[in-house]
Amino acid sequence: MRHLKSLYVQVLIAIFIGAAVGHFRSDWGVELKPLADAFIKMIKALMSPIIFLTLVSGIGGVGNLRKVGRMGLKTLLYFEAATSVALVLGLVVVNLVRPGDGLHIHPESLDTSAVQGYAAAAKKLTVADYFLNLIPEAAVGAFASSDVLPVLVLGLLVGTSLVRLGPRGQVVLDLTQRLSEVLMGVVAIVMRFAPLAALGAMAYTVGKFGLHSLVSLARLMACVYVTCGLFIVVGLGSVLRLLGLRLWPLLRYLREEILLVVGTSTSESALPRMLLRMEQLGCGKSVVGLVLPAGYSLNLDGTCIYLTMAAVFIAQATDTPLPLEKQLAMLAVLLLTSKGAAAVTGGGFVTLAATLTATGSLPVAGLTLLLGVDRFMSEARALTNLIGNAVATVVVSKWEGELDHEKLRRELGMNNRS
Repeated sequence: MRHLKSLYVQVLIAIFIGAAVGHFRSDWGVELKPLADAFIKMIKALMSPIIFLTLVSGIGGVGNLRKVGRMGLKTLLYFEAATSVALVLGLVVVNLVRPGDGLHIHPESLDTSAVQGYAAAAKKLTVADYFLNLIPEAAVGAFASSDVLPVLVLGLLVGTSLVRLGPRGQVVLDLTQRLSEVLMGVVAIVMRFAPLAALGAMAYTVGKFGLHSLVSLARLMACVYVTCGLFIVVGLGSVLRLLGLRLWPLLRYLREEILLVVGTSTSESALPRMLLRMEQLGCGKSVVGLVLPAGYSLNLDGTCIYLTMAAVFIAQATDTPLPLEKQLAMLAVLLLTSKGAAAVTGGGFVTLAATLTATGSLPVAGLTLLLGVDRFMSEARALTNLIGNAVATVVVSKWEGELDHEKLRRELGMNNRS
């Protein structure tokens, strides 16, 4: 009975119950979706102010603009390197396995009504619009939307201003830290409902799409899951090894957040807890406040893997020629478009539609092929994004000399040789 009090166990049980309800009573499963929607809406409502306050108090506490700039540059360099590796890995695997071969689908035969909204939104995802979206229409507007980047920009400006004010800004800095503690208390209350959210989300997914929908695109799904697993175990595991750390203790430490992401199919549901957990792990407060929020828009490793694999899969399934030079051009487009994948509703699909449109050689109608299984692949994307940003926070903390190794080893249950 003691184990039942653990959020980890509660969410795990809820996921199995939700899958069973969705499979055996699909009508009930579809009706349970509001449980997940309500939880995610509450998390999103708290996310913007928590990010803002964490970032302001973190940067304000640094007291050195040169250090803030150096930390930001290192973060961006790491993000670009990680997402580039993810994009290339996805491209290599999908070309080796070729999951779309043999389908021989004509784009004209596809019903595109379900993807017209994504295609329309993709037309607005231009380079100029992307940079303009970093600037909120109004200060309050940044918190009213679910976009992370405008809040990040606003937090950077306010935090920088506090650094420049020096001792005169201490009162405001103390206030932001207290408000952040209050909001984290609210998060702790909301997290009590996480098992219900996981149950509702899993019941809806299985009830709405059914396990039978996985069969036709099983090879693509397997490719995405295996590739994400390779990226986590080999790629991120190697990065941690270079720091003298191991991947498994970190995954065990984040097991509650990982299960929450599996249950809700979005990494956003775990962000408020991740901010707290990474500080408890020994990462510097200023690093956590900058790297994690920025990573949710700029370091979407799982989404990058999915985007390259999905685009090439569409080419294979529709017998559309896609030579190496066009694949490399698509890769260059994705290096930019993938950075905005979390900034819009249905971001992964909108980004994929924008990429297909930009290349001009792939049918946007091919998105229809992915609608039925996209929800099932979202867990792999979200998990990879979550773990990738956790590793990024540890790496930048190490580079900045703000990683408390004693606290980290204690939290991870590692001995001194690890």
